[in-house]
Amino acid sequence: MATVELRHVRKMFGAHDVIHGIDLLIRDHEFMAFVGPSGSGKSTLLRMIAGLEEVTEGEVLIDGAPMQDVPPSKRGLAMVFQSYALYPHMTVAENMSFSLRLAGVPKEERDQKVRAVARILEMEPLLERKPRQLSGGQLQRVAIGRAMVRQPKAFLLDEPLSNLDAALQAQMRLELVRLHRELDTTMVYVTHDQLEAMTMADRILVLNNGRVEQLGSPLELYEHPATLFVAGFIGAPKMNFLDVEVKNLCEPQVVLILTNGASLSVPAPALQLNVGEKIKLGVRPEHVTLEPEGDLQGEIEALEHLGPRAYIHARLADGTRLVAQTGGNTQARPGDRVAFRLRSEAAHLFDASGKALPRSGAKLPAC
Repeated sequence: MATVELRHVRKMFGAHDVIHGIDLLIRDHEFMAFVGPSGSGKSTLLRMIAGLEEVTEGEVLIDGAPMQDVPPSKRGLAMVFQSYALYPHMTVAENMSFSLRLAGVPKEERDQKVRAVARILEMEPLLERKPRQLSGGQLQRVAIGRAMVRQPKAFLLDEPLSNLDAALQAQMRLELVRLHRELDTTMVYVTHDQLEAMTMADRILVLNNGRVEQLGSPLELYEHPATLFVAGFIGAPKMNFLDVEVKNLCEPQVVLILTNGASLSVPAPALQLNVGEKIKLGVRPEHVTLEPEGDLQGEIEALEHLGPRAYIHARLADGTRLVAQTGGNTQARPGDRVAFRLRSEAAHLFDASGKALPRSGAKLPAC
């Protein structure tokens, strides 16, 4: 197993910076996810670890050893791509053992390793089939098995589930978590789907335009987003954002003015704010409730029924869209005029630069 370390890693394509000096330590046995929108640099970062992209500046180290002059085949890593890239004329067993055959591993040893991996992946009945006889989930298992037989120091997975339907994606997420636990190995997983990252990873690196927005556990990112970008990217539906103005700084709270003129008090941030300053208020859908005497009024545009819960999508008087989570038996309907209350104790504040304001530690003057 392996640690993977990036020291001020930078990547340029011509004069264009795509990775802006990233420092990161991926611990031994850790499941690390790189997540971000298209173009955020997550696949490029993974390919630099694998040696498939040259590092413009900085260092990649595996188990403390610099990798700059080490070719991909000698790094002890195995990569699983979005494309299965299986040989159609070979059986499952032949596909899985192909890299071992190229490395000169004796046939008996190859067969033993393939059978051992097939047992772990529950693929023993499939070993003599050709790829055209397999489902999407089975094809992905073969691709993972092909990587496993090499017994790598770490697995690098680049959006391996994106070609599968929703049901298979859910099944394979569980399979990968189980596999990580059984192999007790280091895994680095790239995805644009924050749900995959949240449900599988020990820690998540959130990337935006080649820069690190935040690194932390799934719960840390959800409950304590460091930036407006992370708050909007992590969570489905995403966090609601409202424009507010600071009315008063009163220990232990900050009084804000909403766009409709109503006031809302939230826990005081540690950073100094100024009366009259315009900031963003963030609140997740589960912290927005329907209440007749609520501070915000709007019209329901759509409802999403998801069994035990439903999401109400509404437009407020100032045009802002708001999403609220409610019970699946709600009687609300599109076109209804409703009022919402925000759970101020669960609200987040972001300054004009998009940086989250800490929620405690300030000593502000009493009002």
